[in-house]
Amino acid sequence: MHIKTFYFNPYRECTYVADNGQGQCIIVDPGMYGDREEQRMADYLQTNNLQPLAILITHTHPDHVCGLNFFRMHYPSLPVYGTNFEQGLPIYNREQADNELDKNNVFQRNHFPIPYQIPTPGHKEDCLCFYFPKEGILFSGDTLFQESVGRTDLEGGDTDTLLRSLQTLMQLPEATKVYPGHAYPTTIGHEKLYNPYI
Repeated sequence: MHIKTFYFNPYRECTYVADNGQGQCIIVDPGMYGDREEQRMADYLQTNNLQPLAILITHTHPDHVCGLNFFRMHYPSLPVYGTNFEQGLPIYNREQADNELDKNNVFQRNHFPIPYQIPTPGHKEDCLCFYFPKEGILFSGDTLFQESVGRTDLEGGDTDTLLRSLQTLMQLPEATKVYPGHAYPTTIGHEKLYNPYI
C-alpha cells in the first residue's frame, strides 16, 4: 500500500491518501481547509488516476474533518467510517484478525486491504485507530504521536483513558508503521523505547 501524506490547515494536520496500486484509495482524516488545499487534493487524485473507496475518520476534531464536505460534494456515495459515521468495520483483536466482512463491503468488492478499527478514547471520546494487520500499518489519529501523545485538556479528553488506550496499541507488533494525525511517522517499537507516556 502506497501512502501519500498531506499537511493541511493551520494545525498541519496529516491527511493520508492510501492506495493499493490498482487505482483505488482511501482517505484518512480529510483536513483540507480552503480552495487551495481542496485543489491540491483534487489534482493529486486526478494526476494519479485514483478512485476513492472510503473515508476513515479517527476522531471529529475540526482539523481532521474540515475537508469532509469536499468529498461529500464530489463523491456523494463515498462511505465514511468512524465512531459518529457509518458502522461496519470490524474491531481488531489478534484472535479474530481474519474476520470476514459482508461480501458487499466496499473494501472486499475492490480487493482493497480491510481496515480494522481499534477504539482509543482519551484525546477525545470518539477516537479510533485504523489498523491494517497484513500491511503492518496503523493510522493513529491524535492518540499516538512520535514520542508524544494527543492532548487531553480539550472537551472529551481524559489522561487515564488515553494511557489505557496507549497500552492497547503497544500490543501490536513492534514493526507496525504508525501514521499519526500530526508530525511524522514512527513505529510501535520506537514508541515503546522512547515515548515517555508508554
